[in-house]
Amino acid sequence: MARTTFSGPVVSQNGFIQGHQPTSLNAINTTGTATPAQVADGYITSTSAGTVTITLPTGTDLGTAIGAARGTVLDLFVDNTAGASVVTVAANTNAVLSSAGVDGSTANFGDLTIAAGATGLARFTLMFSSATAYTFSRTA
Repeated sequence: MARTTFSGPVVSQNGFIQGHQPTSLNAINTTGTATPAQVADGYITSTSAGTVTITLPTGTDLGTAIGAARGTVLDLFVDNTAGASVVTVAANTNAVLSSAGVDGSTANFGDLTIAAGATGLARFTLMFSSATAYTFSRTA
């Protein structure tokens, strides 16, 4: 099987991405909304001493930035291993917690907080239902 190399963010139409490597470390150390470019890159860090809430971009903004269509899947990693306080991920317009997250316990798909320190890593999977709307779940 041939190996293909991509430059920039890689978006999957079939839900399978192997070996995603972010193009930069996107630091968010104060409460605010992540840019579509930061989320599309797939890796956000926080090294804040204080609590940080990262609001995801709207479905329209992120969908437009990555050329999303129904079935587009994107993984977002949040790294708080160098932080000293909790990071929380928040929903936005047309960017909603999936039913797995809503129906599940806060110990799995619905856990939107990332602890500081050695266990402070989380993966969120964003799944587009249209070009301008997505759901997300914590998947690790």
